[in-house]
Amino acid sequence: MADTSKPLLIKRYASRRLYNTETSDYVTLEDIAAFIRDGREVQIVDLKSGDDLTRQYLLQIIAEHESRGESVLPVDVLTDLVRSYTSQAASVVPQFLAASFDMLRDGQSKAMETMTKSNPLASMPGFDAMRTQQEAFFKAMTGGMAPLMGAAKDSADDNLDDIKKQLAELQSKLNKMTK
Repeated sequence: MADTSKPLLIKRYASRRLYNTETSDYVTLEDIAAFIRDGREVQIVDLKSGDDLTRQYLLQIIAEHESRGESVLPVDVLTDLVRSYTSQAASVVPQFLAASFDMLRDGQSKAMETMTKSNPLASMPGFDAMRTQQEAFFKAMTGGMAPLMGAAKDSADDNLDDIKKQLAELQSKLNKMTK
C-alpha cells in the first residue's frame, strides 16, 4: 500500500518520460493531473540531475487545460500574473495566492459540512446520491478547490437562513408533487 502522506515521486528520464516510483510504470501529464485532483501531492524530479521539476510540469498541465478551452483563469488574471513578474508585486503575489486558495479549501469543507448537518432534506430518499453528485460537480468545476469563492464565515452565516428557507420550500414542493 502506498504512503499517501508523502508526495508521490515521479522521475523524469532523459527521454522525457515520466516514471511513477510507487507503481513502477510510466505516466502522462493527465495521469499526474488526476493524482492531484484526487488530493495527492506530487514531486517530479529529473533522474540525472535531481532537479525538482514539479513547478514546471504543474504549469504545463495548467497551460494544456487552458489551451483546450478548459479555461479557469480569466485573461485579466493571467495578465496581472505576467505583470507581477516585473513589478514590486512579485514579492506579495505568491503569499496572496496561497492565502486565497487556503480560504477556498476552507470554504469548501465548511460548505460540505453545512450541507450534511441539520438539513431537513437529509431524510429524503436519494438525498445522499444527490449530495455525492453535487460534491463531484463542485470538485469538477473547481478542480478540487472550493465551490464558494471567498465564502467567509460571516457570509455563510448570513446565507444559512436563506438556504434553510429554500430547502423548506423545495420540500414543500416535493410533498405536493407526490400527492
